Amino acid sequence: MLLTDNDLQSIWLTLRLAGIVTVILFLVGTPIAWWLARTRSHWKGPVGAVVALPLVLPPSVLGFYLLVTMGPNGPVGQLTQALGIGLLPFTFWGLVVASVFYSLPFMVQPVQNAFEAVGDRPLEVAATLRASPLNAFFTVALPLAAPGFLTAGILTFAHTVGEFGVVLMIGGNIPGVTRVASVQIYDHVEAMEYSDAHRLAAVMLIFSFLVLLVLYLWRPSPKNT
Repeated sequence: MLLTDNDLQSIWLTLRLAGIVTVILFLVGTPIAWWLARTRSHWKGPVGAVVALPLVLPPSVLGFYLLVTMGPNGPVGQLTQALGIGLLPFTFWGLVVASVFYSLPFMVQPVQNAFEAVGDRPLEVAATLRASPLNAFFTVALPLAAPGFLTAGILTFAHTVGEFGVVLMIGGNIPGVTRVASVQIYDHVEAMEYSDAHRLAAVMLIFSFLVLLVLYLWRPSPKNT
């Protein structure tokens, strides 16, 4: 059950993409989740809906609008060209940007739920001990919300690994640059290379199962009172 060099290259590219996206979303998603968990602003509903939008939006729709936005006539595309970066579509970093948007709810929602489960009491106790809000966040809220961060990290990484529609729209099919594992499987099927497709698909299936197995085995079972 040997994989081709192109298969291994696509797997490495997929893992690299998923790792970078997960790290970025830890940095970007945490403040969003904290704000959603703590705010009483009337903007909470609209912001929460925007964050959750990729859960219901067809990947081709999100990919299309990102393609237009980052294209030569889009605001992001014009900005990146003015900065000398060039255009992001059909590049690895274009995949990163698209994947950050597409996987955002898989990071934000578990972390938001974890922050909400912490409640106000631990932070109020920290305040009585003269802890600043920032200090209370790092020493109280973050440690108590750690299980939510672990769940969010696993789900974000696994979801990014399984992306197809968005990465195909933004990255196309460039070997070694944007051809991730899901696109490589599609190429095998399109070329009627079913045995190659089966081998790579089996690897992705086993990986997805192991990720979910770790997630479900790690979750503590509710204690009987």
